[in-house]
Amino acid sequence: MALFVVEYTYSAATTAGRDEHRPSHRAWLADLVERRIVLSSGPFADGAGAFIVVDAADRDTVSLLFTHDPFAKAGLVDRVRIVEWTPVLGRFS
Repeated sequence: MALFVVEYTYSAATTAGRDEHRPSHRAWLADLVERRIVLSSGPFADGAGAFIVVDAADRDTVSLLFTHDPFAKAGLVDRVRIVEWTPVLGRFS
């Protein structure tokens, strides 16, 4: 397995929709945390996006998985960036 960083970018235009769908979005993420697929996640302090660390086989798996996010299904994510990550120090290394 490899680690990936999923970076979401949000716009101010989607704030109300994200507020509405946040409970289902967080429940979806919590299930992935319980299954040890998502290792950590959270929004940026300025509300401009979010950062999610994922343990998966490959980038395509991550990409497909995140199409199931309630935020993605509702069209609330302006940009998704998925990058394989190689931690060398700390908890994830």
